[in-house]
Amino acid sequence: MKNTLNTIMSIVILVVLAAGVYFIVQTVRESTAAAQEAVSAPFEQVNQANQALQTQVAQIRNPTPTVIVDPVTYITNVKSLARLETIQYSVEQVVTCEVNQQGPLAVFLGDKVLFVGHGLVIAGIDMEKIQPTDMRLGGDTLYVRLPPAEIFVATLDNNKSYVYDRETGPFASTDVSLETNCRQAAEEKIRQSVLEDGILQQAQTNAENYLFKFFTTLGYKSIQFEH
Repeated sequence: MKNTLNTIMSIVILVVLAAGVYFIVQTVRESTAAAQEAVSAPFEQVNQANQALQTQVAQIRNPTPTVIVDPVTYITNVKSLARLETIQYSVEQVVTCEVNQQGPLAVFLGDKVLFVGHGLVIAGIDMEKIQPTDMRLGGDTLYVRLPPAEIFVATLDNNKSYVYDRETGPFASTDVSLETNCRQAAEEKIRQSVLEDGILQQAQTNAENYLFKFFTTLGYKSIQFEH
């Protein structure tokens, strides 16, 4: 009986000791974690402040434009048109615009834009320019003199045009008009390229082919275009 009592007392003492050790270990862990948190808290605040500052600097360097549309629309001119559009070109033109690219300091002071312009060009005949004397009937033949073909639209497609690359030196002042100059140059180059490709001649031919079918449906058996 005495031995059993001693065994129970020993077990109780071991349980108490184990509980005490566990309590001490947990207390030490919590204290260590609290200390680490207290030490890291200032650094975390500094990191958060640094990230916020970087975000503000990025927003200042690359601001998002705010577009404010005037609620009032002013119609300045209304004109009726009788244009026969006979051909359309879709053109892609690459243009490079640069400043301060000469000399040994170009890498530091230079600014260069590589722009890809997608253009739309439409040409045809302005039917309003046809005069009564431009059409005459001789026997069974209808003689027609069409006005020369012209370009109606030559513009960039802003949804497809973009700046492919821009290289600005670390000490260069950003030229805000450089991209605008590139867009204007691309639009003009697109216009020149389609003229060189013969867009007006093709527009004239297409207009004659279309009007030939039109006059034929009106009952004219012979149509002759004069130039």
